[in-house]
Amino acid sequence: MSSCFTKLHHCVKYARSSRKEKMTMMNPVWIVHEVELHEDYTLLLTFANGEKKIYNARPLLEKAIYSQLKSPAFFLNAKVACGTVVWNDDLDIAPEHLYECSESVDV
Repeated sequence: MSSCFTKLHHCVKYARSSRKEKMTMMNPVWIVHEVELHEDYTLLLTFANGEKKIYNARPLLEKAIYSQLKSPAFFLNAKVACGTVVWNDDLDIAPEHLYECSESVDV
């Protein structure tokens, strides 16, 4: 199947989808609305659909790009911006990754 056909099929499918489905497509569930930071390097995240999940950031500490997070003071300075968790202009985590790699919690 050619990529052109795939794109056309997607457009036709989108045109036929309901208003609710279109709103979901335009407002992905993985957009982060709130973050609560914990000293154990976990994040309690609230996503666009209201779902709350816990993300364990400890594995990131092994990656050179995230070395600044080893400082608890720096880690606890995160905030939500542009639909994801950011620490500064150079350091953030993709919201899709946060959603897919987090564990759901009961509230």
